[in-house]
Amino acid sequence: MSSNPTKNKIWLDLQSKAKEIKKTPIRDLFTQDDKRFDNMTIQLDDFFFDYSKHHITQDILDSLATLTRDQGLEKARQAMFDGAVINPTEDRSVLHTALRRPASDEVTVKGTNVIPLIHETLKRIKELSTQIKDKKYLGVTGKPIDTIISIGIGGSDLGPRMVYQALSNKPSDVITPCHFVSNIDGDDILTAMSQSDPETTLVIVISKTFTTQETLANAVIAQNWLKEKLPNHNDVMDRHFMAVSSNGNNVEKFGINKDNFFPMWEWVNGRFSLWSAVGLPLALSLGYKAFEELLSGAYEMDKHFLEAPLEKNIPVLMALVGIWNRNFMGSSQHAVLPYSQRLKHFPAYLQQLEMESNGKDIDLDGQQITDYKTGPTLFGVIGTNGQHSFYQLLHQGSDIIPCDFIASIKPDNNLNTSHETLLSHMLAQGQAMMQGRQDNKVEEPYRHFHGNRPSTTILVTELNASTLGKLIALYEHKTFVQGIIWNINSFDQHGVELGKELSTKLASNDLSNTDSSTKGLFSIVHNGLK
Repeated sequence: MSSNPTKNKIWLDLQSKAKEIKKTPIRDLFTQDDKRFDNMTIQLDDFFFDYSKHHITQDILDSLATLTRDQGLEKARQAMFDGAVINPTEDRSVLHTALRRPASDEVTVKGTNVIPLIHETLKRIKELSTQIKDKKYLGVTGKPIDTIISIGIGGSDLGPRMVYQALSNKPSDVITPCHFVSNIDGDDILTAMSQSDPETTLVIVISKTFTTQETLANAVIAQNWLKEKLPNHNDVMDRHFMAVSSNGNNVEKFGINKDNFFPMWEWVNGRFSLWSAVGLPLALSLGYKAFEELLSGAYEMDKHFLEAPLEKNIPVLMALVGIWNRNFMGSSQHAVLPYSQRLKHFPAYLQQLEMESNGKDIDLDGQQITDYKTGPTLFGVIGTNGQHSFYQLLHQGSDIIPCDFIASIKPDNNLNTSHETLLSHMLAQGQAMMQGRQDNKVEEPYRHFHGNRPSTTILVTELNASTLGKLIALYEHKTFVQGIIWNINSFDQHGVELGKELSTKLASNDLSNTDSSTKGLFSIVHNGLK
């Protein structure tokens, strides 16, 4: 049973070990153990994980693993996969893992086996994908659909957008181009519409509750655009609009045909939802085979997470290293640095996944957490762009910020020399951060690099739907493990509600209980500067 981890004597032991190991630079740990790389790397088929460049020893990892067992990880992990209620504040199961399980499996939620529901929805997605691919799904004027506009925000947008960018690097990868719209700023939806022909465009509105203000505002704009551009066609909504939601009633009220409604379920959390019908834009734009391979790759990581011993379990080790850096080495930030142009949206996706999940200071007992820290701030950008931006701070800043380097061994294009240069940059950054440089210390102190900056390196043979599925699932499980250790609920997000409530009040000109700054800014926004 999870509880305050600081009450476990192992926590105190780890604090002592942290003080001791700080006396030994990471580079010296390699000198002391010529097998360190072999002992601190794991390969899972075409997926390679190196955690050797962290300020950590096997003894520390063993203690962290024991702490994790004491926090009830193994029981909680099984409960999640089995469909038990592990989101207590919303009384929900958490079953993104069920979305990628085979049809022969069984997972029961409140007496219902949900696997047949999942595969029935996948069957419908496949059928529609085939119709789009074969040019048999027609708009109201009889022309085949050749463009998709996907409207959503948060988990309804970040995951599909990220995967689309990652898997659409060649024109041949894209069956149907897709534009993603999330921002309530009108420029976002206007840009998508300007690049689309209303006669051949399919709009997919994705919202779990179908009440999300930004999403519905953009959906109305798209609806008006289609009706204006396609007058005298009463079936515009039937042929050009689809919805993904858990609220079928709201979908119908909006005017979308119930046959065009794809369900998601209350036990699918938004930021873990791209495996559900939220991935519909991916199946239609990249083809169902790519979506299927994405699910398959995630399922392989699920099996590893469920079956591998904690000491050899990639998501668990990644989580433990993160706990060590956050709670014992004092790191308040974490950088994710993909050396792949195709993964340019991955850091943004992870920001929601990790910070919305574990950015909390109330534990499972309803108590405010005061004696340890939870989720760190996550940021990142693709390499080598970041090298010419914020890497100065990573190398010589006053804060030590652990990094994740991610790359594919095979190039994503036919420019092999360029890819070799890219990988050389990545490897050099990890080496420089860890080793540092101690020469010119007196003569030119500004050229001195302390080193001792930890990093993880993740390599895949090539970036494809399967390895991307593994990568996403890895970070999902890492997030879950850390939530168990911190004794928090990683699956609610009450912290995003207050801003929504206040914006609704302001939009209705309700300034009651409003501070003078907000009132003054409200006046300027509505009346302009004088």
